[in-house]
Amino acid sequence: MFKSFRAGYPPQLWVLFWGTLFSSLGLSLVWPFLTIDVRERLDVPLTTITLLFTLQSIAGLVATTIISPLMDRFGRKWAMMVGLLASGVSLLAMSRADTLAAWAFLLPAYAMVNTMFRIGSYAMVADTIAPDRRADVYALLRMGDNVGIAFGPAVGGFLFGAAQSLAYVLAGSSQFILMFFVLFLLSETLIRARSGATSGISVLPGGAAGYGPMLRDRPFLSLWGLYILIQVAASMVFILLGLYVKENYGITESRYGLIIGTNAVMVVVLQYPITRFTQRYPPLRMIAAGALLYAAGMGVFALSRNFGSFMLGMIVFTLGELSLVPTATALVANIAPADMRARYMGIFSLSFRIGAGIGPVIGGVLSDTIAPVATWIGGVGVCLVAALGFWLLARSQTLHTAEQRPAAQPETTGAQL
Repeated sequence: MFKSFRAGYPPQLWVLFWGTLFSSLGLSLVWPFLTIDVRERLDVPLTTITLLFTLQSIAGLVATTIISPLMDRFGRKWAMMVGLLASGVSLLAMSRADTLAAWAFLLPAYAMVNTMFRIGSYAMVADTIAPDRRADVYALLRMGDNVGIAFGPAVGGFLFGAAQSLAYVLAGSSQFILMFFVLFLLSETLIRARSGATSGISVLPGGAAGYGPMLRDRPFLSLWGLYILIQVAASMVFILLGLYVKENYGITESRYGLIIGTNAVMVVVLQYPITRFTQRYPPLRMIAAGALLYAAGMGVFALSRNFGSFMLGMIVFTLGELSLVPTATALVANIAPADMRARYMGIFSLSFRIGAGIGPVIGGVLSDTIAPVATWIGGVGVCLVAALGFWLLARSQTLHTAEQRPAAQPETTGAQL
């Protein structure tokens, strides 16, 4: 696999791959343990802590909507460097934070900057890789991300038990180191609207003017809305499943860690071959199939009573993720106009934050008002609605790549950035 990539892709791609892996490894030393750490340091109710993370999600959402247009205007590289520098500073400050006010500032601040490297990387891929090969590259970046997740939490768990502040120092240092790799090894890839016009790539009217064209792109908004439903279900799994298996079936944190680790290992081992398989079929149909696998996995969770059956549910759920996520990411990159790629990728990346803000609340309400198992039954319903929506969108044939859009006439009035 790697030999074929080396033969067909620029060296800059490998900088993004290793950078994604290194960043994920560093950050995952800390993020799986943030809730526990804040609870132990502040000794405040869990509701207070969840409100901190809600504030974090809101801050990240607002920041992404601002930063993405700036990337489209001024470039990807500078934003990636600023984000890495600010992420490192935030993590170092967290190592000393011991008041509610400090965490109320640091968690939103961290959320505002920690996705800038990822958004910039995805936009660089869209800038430099041909549309028919982007799914492979996004699958490769996901593999790097999950290699970090597979190893980082194991090391971070040991560090939090032995030297808590060292985990933050190492995580912050990883961001500083990666910043210098971006500075010296990455080249700017921004393609201006005028370049797109001369290269035969058509763009939407007013492509550089904020988010207006995107808000008129109804097929994209439909795709994005359905993808948010998938992220609502995914957030139920990754935020609520650990508590569910422990409280209802006595599965400890260490054994639950094996269930989550299975997800990361499957992505590392299977993402590339599965992506090569899914590329043989229309992307929206593969996305719909992935949503059905998500529903099946959550259905297995609802029926599970022991460690083995929960592991099976995670395997089925992860197969859906492998089919859906890189396919959807590549599709968004392909439909984005050349001068709005960072905005499209940035808005698309917000689906996780929006889902994480909605999914656990829905799951918690279902659990408290009906029964704990209702969380997974509700998740099945959400995924089935998404699958139906993806299938209908595929049938409508309204989602076109940037190259397939009719050539746009430039606007003669209104402010242009």
